[in-house]
Amino acid sequence: MAYRSTLLASACLLSLSAMPATAQIAPVGVAPDEVAETEAAKPPALGDIVVTGSRVGRSRLETLAPVDVIGASTLTRQGTPELGAALANVAPSITFPRPAITDGTDSVRPATLRGLAPDQTLVLLNGVRQHSSALVNVNGSIGRGSSAVDLNTIPVIALDTVEVLRDGASAQYGSDAIAGVVNLRLREARSGGGITSSIGVYSTDVKTARIPNGYHRNDGANYSVAGWQGFGIGAEGFVTVSAEYIKREPTSRGDLDPRVTTPRITSRFGDPEVESEAVVINAGIPLTSDLDLYGLGAYQHRYSESAGFPRLENNINNTNIATGRPIVPGGFLPLIGTTIDDFTVGGGIKGDVSGFNVNANVTYGKNRLHFSTLNSLNGSLGASSPRNFDSGALSYDQLTAGLDVVRPIEIGLDKPLALAFGAQFRREGYAIEAGELNSYVYGPDRGGGRAAGAQLFPGFRPSNEVDRHRNSYSLYADLDAPLFTGFDIDVAGRYEHYADFGSTATGKVAARYDFAPAFAIRGAVSTGFRAPSLQQQFFTSTAINFLVINGVSTPVDVVTFPVADPVARALGSQPLKPEKSTNLSAGFVFHTGGFELTVDAYHIKIRDRIVLSENILGSAPGTPGASATAVAIYNLLNSTGSTQTYGGGRFFINGVDTTTKGVDIVARYRFDTNGLGRFDLNAAINLNDTKIDKLPTTNQLSSLPVPPALFARVNQLTFEKGTPRQKYVLGTDWSNAGPFSATARLNIYGSVLVPQTSAALDYETGTHALLDLEGRFKAGDHFTFALGAQNLLDAYPDQTPAAVNSTGAIAYSSYSPFGFNGRYVYARVGITW
Repeated sequence: MAYRSTLLASACLLSLSAMPATAQIAPVGVAPDEVAETEAAKPPALGDIVVTGSRVGRSRLETLAPVDVIGASTLTRQGTPELGAALANVAPSITFPRPAITDGTDSVRPATLRGLAPDQTLVLLNGVRQHSSALVNVNGSIGRGSSAVDLNTIPVIALDTVEVLRDGASAQYGSDAIAGVVNLRLREARSGGGITSSIGVYSTDVKTARIPNGYHRNDGANYSVAGWQGFGIGAEGFVTVSAEYIKREPTSRGDLDPRVTTPRITSRFGDPEVESEAVVINAGIPLTSDLDLYGLGAYQHRYSESAGFPRLENNINNTNIATGRPIVPGGFLPLIGTTIDDFTVGGGIKGDVSGFNVNANVTYGKNRLHFSTLNSLNGSLGASSPRNFDSGALSYDQLTAGLDVVRPIEIGLDKPLALAFGAQFRREGYAIEAGELNSYVYGPDRGGGRAAGAQLFPGFRPSNEVDRHRNSYSLYADLDAPLFTGFDIDVAGRYEHYADFGSTATGKVAARYDFAPAFAIRGAVSTGFRAPSLQQQFFTSTAINFLVINGVSTPVDVVTFPVADPVARALGSQPLKPEKSTNLSAGFVFHTGGFELTVDAYHIKIRDRIVLSENILGSAPGTPGASATAVAIYNLLNSTGSTQTYGGGRFFINGVDTTTKGVDIVARYRFDTNGLGRFDLNAAINLNDTKIDKLPTTNQLSSLPVPPALFARVNQLTFEKGTPRQKYVLGTDWSNAGPFSATARLNIYGSVLVPQTSAALDYETGTHALLDLEGRFKAGDHFTFALGAQNLLDAYPDQTPAAVNSTGAIAYSSYSPFGFNGRYVYARVGITW
């Protein structure tokens, strides 16, 4: 409450401050020294022109729905090179947790908008739908069951601005835009360029439940170099090339492992080791006086290496069955190597055709993840087991072809009416490739609980291989009409048809009324949807559990089944249908002189959310102590005539209904002082609350003596309390007439619940404030030097209690909305020409 009171008091003081007539408002995310060159050319209180959420360009403060415009300088003037983390540091409605020991999710971290699922936010690249990651999050992280766009595949250096539309927009853009839209707009330049190089390290004091006095770490060293160059083509054309290289060492924040004779840290719980290279090309050239040809290409190669739970020397999978001695003396820490190749290529023609503004485009993108399990063992192969394994791959690709047409129509008011319509075709593909035999085989050294496949991440089997595709097409119309002076209304409708589940239609009505130049109200009502992804429909993997069958410990398959698999159908699986939403929003805009304030409330009702079920485990008839329900589940699992024996399974299912409501408050004030320079102050709040209204069931499982939960306590509470219910951002940019400038930012995250199997073991991450500071010195016209610290005060989430952390591996929760790495200090040098 103290943080909230402080923030509200600060906002009140800002609104009551005297506002000099010379005050100018900085566009959101644009640093003061960049604004000076462009202020004379744009209205001082309205700022950037926004293209997201409207078929006509509007200034940021004239939009019918709230849009944050985050400039390149705001993203680059931070310690992190990750786009997802950089956005979360400045946008109050975005969080970017840093899960660890969660397999592939360590390498493809999910970002959330307004606490909803990562795949309920649509991501655009230059206004065109960006392809998602091939990874579906199937472990215990925020966003479990989702498959979203990997924001970190686009280097920050390549961006001009990022527009975050905080409103439902499915009627305008199609599937996924339930929480909102993130539009990544690439840099456009005919000349000039620059190179930025940075180096940083975590320097932190770590205090855990078993090490209350703490220990010091210097790790996670980060080296990056990024640059861009603009080239002119003819009189007006351009090609802008951007490139980035990042090398990041891992971090480790484990607790003492009480299982070893002399307790020590046996885990590597933290950020993975990462090395990546990326290049982005953005181009445009006039074909005629009315038509332009444009195109883009982006490619990233990234290798990430993260750790799993440590295997101690006496682990059964580390025991030589012939000698009884450990295969790897001292035990081993298995690693997952994830190689990501992501590319996008696209282009089109846009311009005026007989009074119609036409944009025709085609884009193709693909994301592939190849997994290696390293420093591990397949215990069932005994001492002959290799230590490193090829564990298979996932891939997703998307071809999108679109036509957008806008016709401005003069109706005698200060703004023309705009009629927009268009069509889109999309083809998607998803594939799973098997790993090498040793990565999944159940070898000759069976028994005693030894598992099949490589420890930590068994490879995909040939039975898991899939190669699926689907097509969809859509038609839309959008009318943006000023009905009379000061009152605008936008009406949009969209029809989409998918080859796998059929058709859906969505609509939106948004309106705005300007009572005066300084004050307006706005609101919207819309319906939205998210199509079930191919990843959710067809992902499958297999693990081995052991059941006592006829008195013998017997290996059985526990499978993540595709929804159409006969075994999943026996448990009650149905073809997935789209999630559907109803979005309501209302707010106001106030701006005068150098001050602006926006307040927007929202209410989002989502039906039939798609989730990954719990493991539905059975017991064979005759198993000692087996319940009637467990035996009935076993019989259902093995009722299809398959030659395999199944001990359990899970699958994706519709049926979770939720209600999310909250409010976004954003205030900014810019003023000049005599002698001290210019200050850009901002304060932002996101208050958010999600409640579950309905849980999924199946007829087959509901009829059992004690129906198993398809979506149990931990996952329910993760939906409701796994992201902060409050997030506050306070910041200021300072510059003077000389070479010095600085940025200060305070992020305050509300507490997050970390649910366990019982309420007695639940704990929270706590409310914490992170202070970021950066100072800059400009030497001449071309060189800039910066020193900074993120999380200067070395804040950590509350510790994982020892009672929960029985192995000592997880000292903090991966649910923490700001991670658990501590203080990061960095230096940066930039050269421009």
